[in-house]
Amino acid sequence: METGTATGAIQQFLPLIIIFAIFYFILIRPQQQKQKEHKLMLDSMQKGDKVITIGGIYGIIRDIEGDTLTLEIAKDVVINTTRNAIGVKQSEKNKK
Repeated sequence: METGTATGAIQQFLPLIIIFAIFYFILIRPQQQKQKEHKLMLDSMQKGDKVITIGGIYGIIRDIEGDTLTLEIAKDVVINTTRNAIGVKQSEKNKK
């Protein structure tokens, strides 16, 4: 009787395991890949790159000091922002 109970328990949890696997491959894994691509983009930024911040500000990178970027958003108008505040490079946005 105990083997029948163990088999019944596995059959009860099998749908939950399948649903979790589907969620992993449809939701979690693609998000992890996007985060990895975004991190690579942030690490490859250089002076002169045209970027768009996550707040929608367009600018050109004028200086990079560690995690702080200086963006020129208009003639003689510069702002400091963190590296993580960059959403996309403009050239990458145009490719998509």
